[in-house]
Parts: sequence; C-alpha cells; structure tokens
Amino acid sequence: MFLRRVLSWKCLGWRGFKQGRSISGRRLDLRGIYPPIVTPFNQKGQVDYQQLESNVQELSKIPFRGLVVQGSNGEFVFLTSEERVEVVRRVRQVLPEEKLLVAGSGCESTEATIVMTRNMAEAGAAAVMVITPCYYRGRMNSTAFIEHYTQVADASPVPVVLYSVPGNTALELPMDAILTLAQHPNIIGLKDSGNNITRIALIVHKTRNQDFQVLAGSAGYLLAAYSVGAVGGVCALANILGEPLCNLEKLCVGGQWEEARELQYRLIEPNTAVTQKFGIAALKEAMGWFGYYGGLCRAPLLPLTEAERKDLRNNFASNGWL
Repeated sequence: MFLRRVLSWKCLGWRGFKQGRSISGRRLDLRGIYPPIVTPFNQKGQVDYQQLESNVQELSKIPFRGLVVQGSNGEFVFLTSEERVEVVRRVRQVLPEEKLLVAGSGCESTEATIVMTRNMAEAGAAAVMVITPCYYRGRMNSTAFIEHYTQVADASPVPVVLYSVPGNTALELPMDAILTLAQHPNIIGLKDSGNNITRIALIVHKTRNQDFQVLAGSAGYLLAAYSVGAVGGVCALANILGEPLCNLEKLCVGGQWEEARELQYRLIEPNTAVTQKFGIAALKEAMGWFGYYGGLCRAPLLPLTEAERKDLRNNFASNGWL
C-alpha cells in the first residue's frame, strides 16, 4: 500500500504548492527555536484565554521562529477537542504574521487525528505536529505507524511534523518508519524528544537527501543536536529563558562553539527541573518568576510542594538565572 502511495506522490509532482511546500516551491522552513506554550487555567480550571493572549504577546517579542501550540506542555490531553482548537485560534489572532504557528493535532485514532488536523489548519496553524498513538502500544509497530501517518499526511491541508516523545508515550517512533515517512511530500520533519543524540544524528544522516528537518525536543541537548545537523528546537525552557535559547541557536549556527558550550552548561539543570524532574507544574511555577503567567495545571496534575519549589528555584539561581 505504501509503495503505491509513493509512486502516486511522484506522479503528482510532490503536490508542490499546497502540501509540504510554499507557493515559491520551497519547503516550509522550520529552522529556529519554538516554545511549546502552556495552556493557562483560572481558579475554576477553565482555560484563561486572556492570560494565554498575554503570554503570546510577550513571547512574540523574542526572536523565536514561532510557537508550538497544544504540545505536551500545553496539557492537550486534558482539553476537550473544542478547547484545543479554540486555543490555536486565539493564539493565531494575536501572534505576529511572520511567526510560524505549529499545532499539535495528534489523537489516538487515525480518523480523529485527521479531523483534528483539518480543524487546526482552519484555525490558523501553518503546520501540525502529530504525536505517536500509544494506548495500544503493543500493536504500534512500524507498519501501523507508517499507515497512520501516511493517511494523516495525505489528508492534511498543511505540512506534518512527526512527534516522538517516549517519556510520555512509552513508545519511540521506529527508525525505519521515520526513514520511510520522510519520503512523503507532506511530512517535512520530526521533533525528537528521546534524549538520544546518536539517534538524532543518524536520522539527520539517513534523511539528508529527503529535505527532512529534525528538531531537538529539549533544551538540555540543543547544542549537541545542532552539532549533528538539527535545524532547531522545541524546548519547554523557551517559555522561561527564550532569549538565552535564541542566543544559543545563534552561537551554534555561527560556529561559536566554545561560547555556545558555556551557555549550554547553564541551561541543563533548569531544563531538567522543568521537564524530567518536576514537569509542567514546575514550568508554570517558573514562568511566574520571569514575567509570564503560568498558574495551575489542570487536574489530576498537582502543584509543587514547598520543598519542590525551593529546589526548582535553586536550579535557576545556581546557574545565574535568578
């Protein structure tokens, strides 16, 4: 089935203008840093759209390539379908036109993902990021993933970015599936959050002739990812330390590796604290220290304890950020 699709893609001339590529014939350029923005909630647990828009306005002052909306840090699994789309719509209304909006559209079923993808495109997303289905992980092999992403990409009116985040899904998108899907004209890249720089290097190497773009999924290994050919990063820490991360990108792209290394060192502990160690509650807590609105997570996620809050603050202060 996949071979038949590949042949049809080639016969259609890669569907050049609407899928994967701009009207200039060039593929959508993902290069740069993206914060996967949080979803603010009020005290009643409802989405606080006013605070969302305020955060977007502040983040727009930083030289990000764009924003990722409804990624893992956006608590998308806790939102209704209507809330997910409305958040994207509100962000697009206040985000400057030149900033790229990438929306998470992944659902557990292929059909639901297709519907969500189309809705996100209608709401203003320039591209979608599709997380791996994971509930029936015992049957989620390469064949299943290839079929799933192929159907989504075939139906999507905007380019598709694959999203592998084994820390949340307990699944890693297999290498052979990535290499096959990289040939699809409407699949333009991968966000890899697996913390494996060797794997990222191999993906870059194996897809270098496919015009396929790889994004690092964490600020903790951003320098390493750039050194092996990644084009950017989707980093939770960018919600807090956006300017330093954009500076790290500039240093890497400019080949200033010694300065980049020193900056990278100072980002590792804060990044670990707001991702692996304490998660979204810590990310939202720290946002408040830097002039953004974080607020509470939606249940069942709990706020930090006082001891955790103190530890979190030390991770930032000891590296010179507070």
